[in-house]
Amino acid sequence: MRKISQGLSHFLLNATNTEQFVKTAQFYKALGFQEILGQNDNAITSEKVWLKLHAEESSLTSDVTIKLVIDTSAVQREQPPQDVDWALHTSGMVLTVTDIDTIKGQLKEQGVLFQDQSSTSANDRIQLIELYALDPLNNMIVFANKPAFPSLLDKHDILSQGAPTAVKAASQPSPKRKKIAVLTSGGDAPGMNPAVRAVVRYGISKGCEVFAVYEGYQGLVDGGERIRKMDWKSVRGWLAVGGTTIGTARCMPFKKREGRLQAAQNLVSNGIDSLIVCGGDGSLTGADVFRSEWPGLINELKESGRITAEQANTYQHLTIVGLVGSIDNDMSSTDITIGAVTSLHRICESVDSIGTTALSHSRAFVVEVMGRHCGWLALMAGIATGADFVFIPERPPTSDDWESVMCSVAQRHRQLGKRKTVIIVAEGAIDRSLKPIKAEYIKDILSDRLGLDTRVTTLGHTQRGGSPAAFDRILATIQGVEAVEAVLRSTPDTPSPLIGMSNNHVTTGPLMKAVELTHDVAKAISEKDFARAMELRDPQFSEEFDAYSASTILDDHSMILPEHQQMRLAVIHVGAPAGGMNAATRTAVRYGLNRGHTMLGIYNGFPGLVRGSVEEMSWIKVDGWTSRGGSELGTNRAVPGESVDMGMVAYQLQQNNIQGLMIIGGFEAFTALRNLEEARDKYPSLCIPICHLPATVSNNVPGTDYSLGSDTSLNAITDACDSILQSARSSRRRVFVVEVQGGRSGYLAVEAGIATGANTIYIPEEGLSLARLQSDVRHLMALYLDDDADRSEGRIVLRNETVSKTYTTDVISSILKDEGHALFDSRTAVLGHLQQGNTPSPMDRIRATRLAMRCVCFLEKHALAVLDNAYRNGTPIPVELTKDVESAAVIGLSGNQVTHRSVPSLLPVTDLKNRKPKDAWWYEHRPLVDLLSGRGLFTKQAQELLSE
Repeated sequence: MRKISQGLSHFLLNATNTEQFVKTAQFYKALGFQEILGQNDNAITSEKVWLKLHAEESSLTSDVTIKLVIDTSAVQREQPPQDVDWALHTSGMVLTVTDIDTIKGQLKEQGVLFQDQSSTSANDRIQLIELYALDPLNNMIVFANKPAFPSLLDKHDILSQGAPTAVKAASQPSPKRKKIAVLTSGGDAPGMNPAVRAVVRYGISKGCEVFAVYEGYQGLVDGGERIRKMDWKSVRGWLAVGGTTIGTARCMPFKKREGRLQAAQNLVSNGIDSLIVCGGDGSLTGADVFRSEWPGLINELKESGRITAEQANTYQHLTIVGLVGSIDNDMSSTDITIGAVTSLHRICESVDSIGTTALSHSRAFVVEVMGRHCGWLALMAGIATGADFVFIPERPPTSDDWESVMCSVAQRHRQLGKRKTVIIVAEGAIDRSLKPIKAEYIKDILSDRLGLDTRVTTLGHTQRGGSPAAFDRILATIQGVEAVEAVLRSTPDTPSPLIGMSNNHVTTGPLMKAVELTHDVAKAISEKDFARAMELRDPQFSEEFDAYSASTILDDHSMILPEHQQMRLAVIHVGAPAGGMNAATRTAVRYGLNRGHTMLGIYNGFPGLVRGSVEEMSWIKVDGWTSRGGSELGTNRAVPGESVDMGMVAYQLQQNNIQGLMIIGGFEAFTALRNLEEARDKYPSLCIPICHLPATVSNNVPGTDYSLGSDTSLNAITDACDSILQSARSSRRRVFVVEVQGGRSGYLAVEAGIATGANTIYIPEEGLSLARLQSDVRHLMALYLDDDADRSEGRIVLRNETVSKTYTTDVISSILKDEGHALFDSRTAVLGHLQQGNTPSPMDRIRATRLAMRCVCFLEKHALAVLDNAYRNGTPIPVELTKDVESAAVIGLSGNQVTHRSVPSLLPVTDLKNRKPKDAWWYEHRPLVDLLSGRGLFTKQAQELLSE
């Protein structure tokens, strides 16, 4: 058994074979656990299952979640001898119960051996429950009635009550509380405050004392009031605040040994031996140097009498953990850094605004963005805004006469009918001779050679400002939690870890290795090894650069296919509108035209196809579509074979000689793909390559981690909830029940719950009961009792639209209000279609560009063999191009990789009834919502009130 995020997320149980898997699942089901992620008819049919035991439906005092998987490489635990005291077992799962007789009955019914070591206190008033049992994997389970949730909100010391975890390892407690300090350093980045909030609250939940160091390393040197102990309320409201509330400052003294000596003394005097640093490579390098010198610094402090011998003995080692806060996204060993996505939001907002005035006056704009050694911001902004040309340090223009190349591109675009020209340049952009490329110089070139009325806009520090985007809030939160975990598992021999992201998962790797690789990028650029510089960036950086070039720059016939390989490809939108649909269509059309294909747009979905609403798309037709929300082609939920006649669909495909079909949409689009693939035997014109690019706010399409539109929706929900919270806060004691979309998937509610700091969430995967609502009322009462009388906070609860037909949004609000004993008021907010967003988020635009190009490549791949064969034999191109099952697929994202998943391969992992995948990678984030809101942590006042 391996513990994941102790007290936070879930237990991960590894069965070595199917028999063990089934027995273990049945064992926990007998104890009352329920499957919660889409298994049909409660049958165990997969190699992974989530099981949850709800407190209100058992004798437990808190929810418990288990993830059971088959792992053939797992090591089977040995069963401990029955004549040995099982209480001596080093680890186990502790379940806090109130009714031991019920548990005994369940165990006896299954024939499970157990040791009952319960006892009664000397005065016969208190029964101490302590029962030990083994599951089929020989994992120890301890049933006890010791308190598992002491108050985190209470100001009293909670150490004596035990670590506040609902599920915790039964190991010996530490003799002293861990003290952790967190600081932010270097340039500020949106998301630093959510990271600090996560460190503080999760650290407290682990029984640690957490300190914030104000003003970065300067505060570490100054000490005193700049090192402040934080409590649960200290970070209230920080999620939506940009920059860093605890401050950052340049600190020359810390660069010298005397400054680091003073910093060490200040940490020791506060009893701190662990430091979490959120900053760039310079800040993290300084932290690692500090750690390496620590033993010498401690020895010097002891010899000079500045600390005692006992202190020197106690604080022999310093633990350092790094979080990367950098808007440049310039750190190697991580796909993304805290603050980069929000900065991209600010840039795109500015460029979109500039675009309207450029269009009005037919002007050219040169926009300079940050990025001295990293072109991530410039490149992604270029993709997301449809800029005509981009200059980045890692990939200088290939031609020495880049000025002429740029002018040629701009002129071609103008000749095609474009009224504006936008060039984006990173501040560190260079040519192949390492000569800087400056915005003013570009402006002069455009003005002098093309006669364009050109302006320069340097965005400067606006790129750092504003409230963090949903992505950065979530990223910072889960990385902040992992940083605390890294502190707790660190040893003196462990290299300083860096918390990063790779393949959509939080990673932990050597900090200095990442710093070295980061410095290698600048070194490679200085040595003109630009290929190496691109390799050192995250894996998708190079592919996204190629996608941008292929769809925007290379419209000069350099990519065109031989005439016999040129196809007629169509794009259709299906389902509800989603941000990114238009961006994907634009890329597909322009890339397809650059390849020589005839690109067709089908208006108003499959009903439009049946009516013959098919139009040839031109390069200028899709100009400006990148930043447009909704669907310019028009979309609806009609699906061929169900509400649309399949024969008419096949007829129109043949009439328009469509040789490849790209479907952009949500679960309806997946259903359409499945129906079209199944009907191939009956209709030859359906035997063409067909791909589905997932686009839905619900993010419920199988075969992809993310669907287009889901990020836009999260930002729309986050912005709306920020406004709602402001209203609730102004009203002091008010709780808003906010209804969000998502169909039968809880993705939006879970991720938005983290991004907004929701008090709790209601999702279909867990369901909703009256007992759960009663528990939530008690939780809210506890929070409002703990609030200062004149400083109460507004709070929100997120409800998925389909979680319950009985407990509607209005009903939940009424229950909260009536059962809250006038401690708080309640209101509702149904966000509705505003969740589809207005302007697509930069992340959705970037994903759309990358995936759309891959879709066109996919359609080519599965048709070119037949086209080549017909050309060689001098025969007409057949209607039937392919019947290969792999030629009808979902083109999606798995981590940072683009994948092609055929319909037959996806059906076994799809819950067709509930219209979603059976797996849910995001569910591991679910417990964060409750934990970071303090759910289950009652104050003494609340306990007294609820017992009356």
